[in-house]
Amino acid sequence: MYFLNILIICFTILISSCSNNTDKKSVQKKENIKKPEDMYVEAMLAFDEEELEVALMKFDEITKFYPLSNESIQGEIMIGFVHYMRLDYDKALQKFDRFIMKYPSHKNLDYVYYMRALCSYEQLNNAQLDGINNEIAINDFNQVIKRFPLSKYAKDSRQKIILVKSNQAAKHMAIGKFYLNEKKYTAALNRYKIVIEKYSETKFTPEALHRIVEIYYEIGLKEEANNTASVLGYNYPDSKWYKYSYNLIKENKNDKSLLDSIKNIF
Repeated sequence: MYFLNILIICFTILISSCSNNTDKKSVQKKENIKKPEDMYVEAMLAFDEEELEVALMKFDEITKFYPLSNESIQGEIMIGFVHYMRLDYDKALQKFDRFIMKYPSHKNLDYVYYMRALCSYEQLNNAQLDGINNEIAINDFNQVIKRFPLSKYAKDSRQKIILVKSNQAAKHMAIGKFYLNEKKYTAALNRYKIVIEKYSETKFTPEALHRIVEIYYEIGLKEEANNTASVLGYNYPDSKWYKYSYNLIKENKNDKSLLDSIKNIF
């Protein structure tokens, strides 16, 4: 009985000792974890020094240790931005989409939508991308304008949309010029009409109208040529392309052979 009491006392002391050691380790562990504001400052310093991997790790630590803090929420935005800076646009999009779902009323949501649109925009120079990606970028920027019309990011979004459309218009203009040089007038005409109908706010519209005037004269549609030139002159009276169209009409005013060329259109 005496021996049993000794064992119980020893076991109690051992348990107490283990408990004390665990508590001490727990306290030490908590003491080693810095405050969220200090961790955020360190993460931003790493980011400013362009140590992106370190910054990513530190922002991630904030979200793990202090998920409900303001620094954690801001850290989630920065994680997406770091991925954007690393040119990992797909991962950045994932982070921004997740943020939008988690914090639909956040004060910086306009910035998140804008960064999301930039991820699409930055990929347009990729040779593997097609017109679908241009439409995605335009739609993303339109989301910024629609949701946050008074935001400072709305203005830049409008400018980016014009740049995206200019990119598309330039491609149609190049293809149209190729067809025109090959005397494939119908194919060329269709390309120039696309520029006018879909990308009228770009700088390519005056030239597209002039090229249509040229084509109409080439295929003998003099009245259509004159009407198109009138549209060009009304909307762009100071454009060099209107001057070219005006001179073309003047030169061909009495050319009776124009109608004969219509036989060779198609």
